[in-house]
Parts: sequence; structure tokens; C-alpha cells
Amino acid sequence: DTCVGNDKHRPSHHFWQQLGLPFLETLAGAGYAREAIDTVVCTHLHVDHVGWNTMKVDGRWVPTFPNARYLLGRTEFEHCERRMEEVDDGKSFHPGVFLQDSVQPILDAGLVDLVECNHRICDEVRLIPTVGHSPGHVSVVIESAGEEALITGDTVHHPSQIRHTDWFVRADYDVEQAIATRRDLLEQTAGRGRLVIGTHWAGRSSGRIKREGGGFRLDRE
Repeated sequence: DTCVGNDKHRPSHHFWQQLGLPFLETLAGAGYAREAIDTVVCTHLHVDHVGWNTMKVDGRWVPTFPNARYLLGRTEFEHCERRMEEVDDGKSFHPGVFLQDSVQPILDAGLVDLVECNHRICDEVRLIPTVGHSPGHVSVVIESAGEEALITGDTVHHPSQIRHTDWFVRADYDVEQAIATRRDLLEQTAGRGRLVIGTHWAGRSSGRIKREGGGFRLDRE
């Protein structure tokens, strides 16, 4: 997921409006020049998860990662296309906010692969369906050298939802399904040693899920 992005016009979400953050410099400082990235995965198509798909160059939106394949869920993409016909009420994550500046340019450049919710990216990395927050939401499983990690996407927005699985966020497309998916994911993960990496979690954003009192807790790492 590529977050909000810089220079984006987001009047409905003023704290994301026209950002100017050193994301690419930080990425390069970690040893990853944007030209070296070969795969971008979007767990879902909300405005705060696709912004750095593109960057503004000479007044035009161009792919930030020109040598990458951008993997977008087919179900998610088709849902966004249908929603384009709805009126933007300014209160939800309407795709009209971001498709033109953060998705259309990568489509025009021929860099998009529409994939299924269980797509395998390579031997070590695969997607799993975790619908509810959005109709085609996926999480990312990484398996290598006998160890396993899970990138949650927005299945678990905040660690508090691990203990309080029935807590939800306004942006959930289907609240009941989001709760059921979260509980199922935690049930599958608890006690198996899988490292869980939260997409929106502040501070130390990873840990292990443990069972506790008929529910779950997070031991941060």
C-alpha cells in the first residue's frame, strides 16, 4: 500500500491535503530507489492506500515506480468502477477522489495487473481474501525459511481491535463482515507464531497474537 502521497488534492480529508513528505527520500535512504521497486501491492483501493502510486512531475501525474507491476484486486477495482457512477457526498471514500490522479495514470502506462484475492505473487508471498472493510480487501502472507508473517491491511486498523474484535471504523464497507473476517483471521493466527504487521498501527507495528480469556491480545515486538 502506498499511503496518501504528496501534492494530492484531498479537500474532504484536510489532514491529507497537499502533503509534502520525504517518503521517497526515506525509501532511498533505506536502500530502495523507486526505480528498483518491481512489485506494488494494494490491499484495497481506498484513498489513503494508493496515493504514492503516482507522483507529480511537471504538472502531470506519472507512475512513482516506473519499473513495477501494480497488483490491484479485480473485485476491488470493479467495485470502484461501479461506484464512480454514484454522487460523491464528501463523507466517504468515494473513488472519484483518487482514481484520476492515483490509479488512472498507472492504467494508462500499462503497469496494472488485476489479480484474484488468492493470487500468489511468488513462492514466498501470496494474497489471502479478507473482505469486509472493502468488497475485495486482501491481506498479504509472507512465508520463508520456516517463518511466516501477515500484513493486515485494514482488517485490523488499530491494535485495540484485537481485544475488542467488534469495534469497527466508519470506512468499513460491510461492518458485520469486517468483524467476522477479523475474528476469523485472529483465530487462524493466534498461537501459531506468525508475525503480524499492522498497516495503520503507530509505534512498533508488529507482534504476535496470543489467546487470552476467550479472546486475543497482541504481544508487540
